[in-house]
Amino acid sequence: MSRQDGGTPGIPETQGDGAATGGSTADAAGGSAEGPTAGSTGGPTAGATADAAGGSAGAPAGARRGRPRSEGVERAVFDAVGGLLDEGVPLAELSIERIARTAGVGKATIYRRWTGKEELFVDLLRSMEPPDPVLSGTSVRGDLVILLESMRARGVAKRTSSLLHNAFAQMQLYPRLWEVYHHTVIEPRRRLSLDTVRRGMEQGEIRDDLDIEFVNDLLTGPLLLRTVIRPGASLEPGLAERVVDTVMEGLRPRD
Repeated sequence: MSRQDGGTPGIPETQGDGAATGGSTADAAGGSAEGPTAGSTGGPTAGATADAAGGSAGAPAGARRGRPRSEGVERAVFDAVGGLLDEGVPLAELSIERIARTAGVGKATIYRRWTGKEELFVDLLRSMEPPDPVLSGTSVRGDLVILLESMRARGVAKRTSSLLHNAFAQMQLYPRLWEVYHHTVIEPRRRLSLDTVRRGMEQGEIRDDLDIEFVNDLLTGPLLLRTVIRPGASLEPGLAERVVDTVMEGLRPRD
């Protein structure tokens, strides 16, 4: 990364509010101008945060610092990061200063919304992915189908979006960023799936003599195989129902 970007190579660049002093004049004057500077555009975000199971389980619930989010600023920042990645700029060279300059906002504006580059990038990925599902809480089979269909939809999105594919490919090269994504996005989804399997055991729809994580692996394994290990494998509509019905047939309680 060049010196003018104001950062050091490598993905970690988390700073506190006290370090975010390089913002625009508006930021220095108490942040009266929250939007992008003249000439930049911004629209509503596409699900930057998702609410799984009505907010009761699954969705990351990290508290945000500072003032409420401005959708225009958020969109401008996301567009800036996406545009830089599309231009071939490596993730390691995306400093907060460079992102702010491209988005037409001050560094302080970014730091009021995200603690650093890792959190910003995870939010960008979430905005590009289909939203996390809301479960009915009534039918275990139905909720498992919803969860697996969500996995299928995310797999399709990664195949059809070059930006999303590029972002995930680069993210896996940076353990700290991958850890943040896993903790705030993947793990809550996994807990939601485990809770659904547990509910199936309690309601007598799934054998309760089996390990919950083992059962969850049986259900999610085919989707993970087709989206990660065999990225060219079919992700046809109806796959989620077929997997759930096949697995649950073998997991019904024994007489």
